[in-house]
Amino acid sequence: MNRLKFFLPVIIFIGLAATLWKGLYLDPKELPSMLIDKPMPEFALTSVQGLPVGNADLPDQAFLLNVWGSYCLPCLIEHPTFMRLLEEGQIPVVGVNYRDQKELAIEWLQDNGDPFSFSILDEDGRFGIDLGVYGAPETYLVDANGVIRYRHVSVLDETVWKEEFMPAIAELEIKSGK
Repeated sequence: MNRLKFFLPVIIFIGLAATLWKGLYLDPKELPSMLIDKPMPEFALTSVQGLPVGNADLPDQAFLLNVWGSYCLPCLIEHPTFMRLLEEGQIPVVGVNYRDQKELAIEWLQDNGDPFSFSILDEDGRFGIDLGVYGAPETYLVDANGVIRYRHVSVLDETVWKEEFMPAIAELEIKSGK
């Protein structure tokens, strides 16, 4: 029994050290999503422009779902990338105006340009909860069948577009036979 009292702190220390050592190799930017490879949550809301929108209004091709807000400074950083995607017609982008005021969202889009096919107004954040949103900005890649295939938390700039989204989109195209 005396030996156990001596070795117990050593065993606890080794276990704690192993756990902390493993933590050194985890990616702090990676936030898991339970919706990867699952369909988009059902929704029936309005757009920022006041039109009713739901799942039936989503593009019938692969698209990006971008969570943004007029209060979100990082959203301004990624905005030129979405404007370029709109201009080049590479992929549709649907917005989710997350926990924002309609008037501020409209003003923000008028001032900065509107790259979205439409932008879902999620004033109370319930749709964001269904998506598992941590906060703006977040961007999801959704396939032509409405299944979420990829999620990026943080700014989607040109580097992230080229290094993460373009390969993910190419993989989707290979799987769908395009």
